[in-house]
Amino acid sequence: MRDPYEVLGVQKGASAAAIKSAFRKLAKKHHPDANKGDAKAADRFAELNSANEILGDEDKRKQFDRGEIDAEGKPRFQGGFEGGGSPFGAGRGARGRAGPGGFEYSFNSGGPGAGMGAGGFEDILKSMFGGRAGGGMGAGMGGARFEQEQPFAADLDLAVTMSVSLEDSMKGATRRVRLPTGKELNVKIPAGVTAGQQIRLKGQGETAPGHRPGDVLINITIAPHPFFKVEGNDLRLELPITLDEAVLGAKVRVPTLDGAVQLSIPKNTSSGRTFRLKGKGLPHKTSSNLGEFGDLFAVTRIGLPDGNDAELEALMEKWRADHPYNPRKDLGE
Repeated sequence: MRDPYEVLGVQKGASAAAIKSAFRKLAKKHHPDANKGDAKAADRFAELNSANEILGDEDKRKQFDRGEIDAEGKPRFQGGFEGGGSPFGAGRGARGRAGPGGFEYSFNSGGPGAGMGAGGFEDILKSMFGGRAGGGMGAGMGGARFEQEQPFAADLDLAVTMSVSLEDSMKGATRRVRLPTGKELNVKIPAGVTAGQQIRLKGQGETAPGHRPGDVLINITIAPHPFFKVEGNDLRLELPITLDEAVLGAKVRVPTLDGAVQLSIPKNTSSGRTFRLKGKGLPHKTSSNLGEFGDLFAVTRIGLPDGNDAELEALMEKWRADHPYNPRKDLGE
């Protein structure tokens, strides 16, 4: 993956707020739903999410800046082997992230003590002779005995973390994932999937002679949305309105996961007023309310035009002189 600063188009000294703003702007521009028919939109969106996972997290950003992790979030090789061990001790728990799709993965290879220490040579013999390596190493390398033992359990499963959009998690979709082996699979994401759930693809993992193929375990995460915030089954949205809409009232379009709807803004609406759009949230999962949906809460934010407006300023000067009031009186001011 490219340098996350380059992906988000920000400088290395950018503030957290600047990074968040850049991500929201680009995520909105490159969201797959806004680029229907563009086969590469999902890859660009996944790359943005991966860059934001690093730069949007203070600790990960510091690790990247210090060179401790790379642009994919993987630890950088510092030379040597941890604890002075052998390269054969890499064993379990290797982690990485595959290609431009931005899919993180972790996988296990071998069992505990897979290095040359802790019985590692015997484990290698077991893998060569189908679990028949015995404990006769005391006879020397030339006189090793091979006795029947219980077959060791090969760990052939692959664990992959897939980040899906909020829309795909609600409606379902088919997405392509690349495994650490280089193999690519189409994965059907069921409607209503939530973060932390796991999809198992039987027989699609690693293979070894004498063992049935492992499985692929896909751990689901939900990518941050450009403007919706998830609160359980509910969604929260900051809804910008103009000064005249706040004062005079208006009908405005509000985005939802099912498409935009119209919302009536009453006259004299203050910034921060919350409107509830019933049933426009996420589906419930419990058996008692299956088929029901949470709500969408739209919180108004009055936005003024960019730059100075002499006419608006003159109007406000006259209005302030004729209609003095103190909205902070309850604060003791």
